[in-house]
Amino acid sequence: MKLILLFAVSSYAIALSYAKDTFYNGFKMYEVSMMDRQAGRRLDYSMLENNNSYYEVYSRNGASAHILVHPDAQADILKLLNANMMNYKIVHNDVGLWLQRDFEMNQKLRNLYPYQGKLGTERYYSHDEINQFIEDLAKQNPTRVEVKTVGKSFEGRWLKTIRITNGDGRANKNVILVDGGFHAREWISPAAVVYGINELVNNYEAHAQLLQDYDWVILPVVNADGYEYTQISPDTRMWRKTRQPSSADCIGIDPNRNFDFHWNETGASSDPCSQTYAGPKAFSEPEAIVVRDLIHSLADRGKMYLTVHSYGNYILYPWGYIDLLPDTWEDLDEVGRAGGDAIKAATGTVYKVGCSTQLMYPAAGASDDYAFNAGFPISFTMELPAGGANYFDPPPADIDRLVKETWVGIVAMAQKVVEKYPLN
Repeated sequence: MKLILLFAVSSYAIALSYAKDTFYNGFKMYEVSMMDRQAGRRLDYSMLENNNSYYEVYSRNGASAHILVHPDAQADILKLLNANMMNYKIVHNDVGLWLQRDFEMNQKLRNLYPYQGKLGTERYYSHDEINQFIEDLAKQNPTRVEVKTVGKSFEGRWLKTIRITNGDGRANKNVILVDGGFHAREWISPAAVVYGINELVNNYEAHAQLLQDYDWVILPVVNADGYEYTQISPDTRMWRKTRQPSSADCIGIDPNRNFDFHWNETGASSDPCSQTYAGPKAFSEPEAIVVRDLIHSLADRGKMYLTVHSYGNYILYPWGYIDLLPDTWEDLDEVGRAGGDAIKAATGTVYKVGCSTQLMYPAAGASDDYAFNAGFPISFTMELPAGGANYFDPPPADIDRLVKETWVGIVAMAQKVVEKYPLN
């Protein structure tokens, strides 16, 4: 299998990269079965991933994978799939066309719904708007909300957390730490996190139990530079990494492979042009340093760490660096299944719950493993549902449904955590 793949991709010797804007006109999205039609062999995607000028492999859920394919690679990908007798279908014939329409819609909605002191679910918001929103919440609720500047991105954007309490003034409560926007193109992640912030602050009565003995500390957008970059044009929409140069030719490090726990092992890359490049060293990225410092500053009180991503309908727990379960996996599973069950009961959406290496793929150097190892007894990556032509861009019309559904799961998990880990 690997020899066939090597032959298929080696015809593309020109080393383009995602360092430069990529025009997606004519790109197709394939859905490919993970098993061939005869012998049941798995397709090895590693060579495709290593040639990311022409291919990008998206979510692999055990049954299928999505592969974005450059127009010049259409003939070779078909030869590869047919030679290996893989079942496949083209799910989008022109991803660029969809991205253009999506960009135009977001621009219209931004003009139609300018920021006026609150963030709704009508559209996606910028990093500056999100920062302004949490600042406004702090001014409106000075006894229950505190905003803290915790660092700067590589390009100098302020990274801010919001701490939400019940206002009783008690110190040393337990903590739930939440972040979003690790990967730039996953816009639904900050949207879901912002919705949760709004619920905890402005719908306090419904969530008073979750704030009785717990503070919530939330960083809405980790990768602020990348997030802003994806909003410039349709050509930048699919950017994933940070914006710090990684080599003479390429830009960006995967911030969720940049943590110093089994850094640059399985599931991470040492190629500066790779989408999963772990960086020249652990914590090379200021954004990862910010999350690291938050984790350590709260670890003595932290009971749950939740990082929100997309896509895939998963609630994932450690370990991500190796296909092994931690000793306390049953606690993790219990809390995760509370979230998954709540979502299914509320909307019918099914989430898979389990170890990330077993349900998806290895991802060494990730924040959830790091937080768990640092002392958070419950640590999850929550992968929200797919949407749009590239699966990372649910249309604005779907935001309301998705963020409310996500919040149902987060609340259920938080309730289980409050029950399992009462304040001493």
